[in-house]
Amino acid sequence: MIKFLDLQAQYQSIKPEIDRAIERVIEKSAFIGGEYVSSFEKAFAEFCDVKHCVGVGNGTDALEIALEALNLPPNSEVIVPANSFVASSEAVTRQGHRVVFADCCPDTYVISIEDVKKRISSRTKAIIAVHLYGHPCDMDSLLELAETHDLYIVEDCAQAHGAEYKGKRVGSIGHIGAFSFYPGKNLGAYGDGGGVTTNNEDLSKKCRMIANHGRISKYDHEFEGRNSRLDGLQASILLAKLQFLPDWTERRIAVANYYLDALGEIDAIKLPVRESWVKQVYHLFVIRTDNRDKLATYLDNNNIKTGVHYPKALPKLEAYRYVNQYDEDLFANRSDSTLLSLPIGEHLGDEDLNRVVNSVRKFFDFSSV
Repeated sequence: MIKFLDLQAQYQSIKPEIDRAIERVIEKSAFIGGEYVSSFEKAFAEFCDVKHCVGVGNGTDALEIALEALNLPPNSEVIVPANSFVASSEAVTRQGHRVVFADCCPDTYVISIEDVKKRISSRTKAIIAVHLYGHPCDMDSLLELAETHDLYIVEDCAQAHGAEYKGKRVGSIGHIGAFSFYPGKNLGAYGDGGGVTTNNEDLSKKCRMIANHGRISKYDHEFEGRNSRLDGLQASILLAKLQFLPDWTERRIAVANYYLDALGEIDAIKLPVRESWVKQVYHLFVIRTDNRDKLATYLDNNNIKTGVHYPKALPKLEAYRYVNQYDEDLFANRSDSTLLSLPIGEHLGDEDLNRVVNSVRKFFDFSSV
């Protein structure tokens, strides 16, 4: 079977490093806070080329804490791409603000700048730039809008660890960034975990206090916060895995390039586009086809696992009926039934890729490569 994701294979490939990472935390009982959390925060900040990283409980908390730290006026409007995981929009409403959905680009799937321009109002205070599937957004255009309209740009980097926009690492470009370290991410823990990145020292301090009951010292609570801390075990595991991330990323890019080359002549498939000004890290490799469900079934019958990200665009969800912004003309709303994610990751060997590609080609009546 060709798995969509193979965390067991990844673990076996770096087992000594992971086992030692876990052992050293247990040996020192450094379960909450401590040197391994601090070491990972420092290392990940350096990796992102940013001054500050605050470890938190998960990626959704990272988004919520980032928004809370910005201290937006109550009931502000925050623009969110219509094609994303629900955490991107959920974080907005759970902070007492209003989601405004913007369309995504049909080639790269990231937020459409032209549609964002149409959504900005006097109540708009922030834009969440989701670097979806590992492809960075057009950050220059977003920052220009932010300057013009006095907005904050929050980078949702949950799928984009190590991705770059014009040579800059995501999470270092906007006002604040949010990462998820969910196990299936390009850099994943062995449980939940998240991080907030920023170059702003005041925002960094505010995020750290929000995540730790509104305090810096043990019982000096300056305001009511929450409990959202990256624990020592996860931090130590992430620190061990971080050294392998560049090589894993290069393999993902190689897999994506193989797909792009081998499937490019099939007119019934729309392949993703990689803009020249980005380094895309391919958390997912998403194609579009009107035969999505039949193709997925065919591949599954041939022991090739695929995924759908996401089966419903956010404006279609019951949770957002109150927003009253469902628009059939939005590309995100029209395309969600055609999206299919092919297997991608460092676990795939060349023979695996040949099987995937030849199975797809056979389904569409093309000869093998």
